[in-house]
Amino acid sequence: MAIDDTARPSTTTDHAAPELPDLDELVDGFPVRDGEDPWTSAEVRALANELTEEITRLRTELSHADAELSDLLRNSGDGAGDDQADSGSSALEREQELTIVNNTRDLLEQVSHALQRVGAPGFARCESCGEAIGKARLQAFPRATLCVTCKARQERR
Repeated sequence: MAIDDTARPSTTTDHAAPELPDLDELVDGFPVRDGEDPWTSAEVRALANELTEEITRLRTELSHADAELSDLLRNSGDGAGDDQADSGSSALEREQELTIVNNTRDLLEQVSHALQRVGAPGFARCESCGEAIGKARLQAFPRATLCVTCKARQERR
C-alpha cells in the first residue's frame, strides 16, 4: 500500500502565509463581543503570526509522520513471519500512524483556513450565524471559525 499524495493538497506550498491587508484601516470593522475591547492591528498580526507558526510546526510533524508511515509500509512484511500476533501488531502500528497523518493533514487544513480569514471579510465572524466569534476566543483558539454557541450546537449533533 503506497501513499498517494497526488489526491491530497500539497503540504509545502499551498499554505503560504497570505499577505495581510492594511490592518490599520480594517480593524475598526472587525467584530467583538459585548464587553471586549476593539481589535488592534498588533493583535491581528499576532494572531496571524501564531497561525503561521502552527502551520510550520504541522508541516514538520506531517513530514515526520509521512516518513514513519512510509517506513512502516515498506517494511510491513519484514520479520513478521507467520506469527499472527506480529502481523496484528504491525497492522495496528500502521493504522495508528495513518491516523496521525490524516489528523495532522486535517488540522493543517483548519489552521490554513483560519489564516486565510485573518484580515479578510468575515474575519472574527462565525461562519454559521455571522455573529462575532469573540476576541478572547480567537486569541485563545486562533483557528476558531465558529462562535461558542454554534460550536456547541455542532458538537451535539
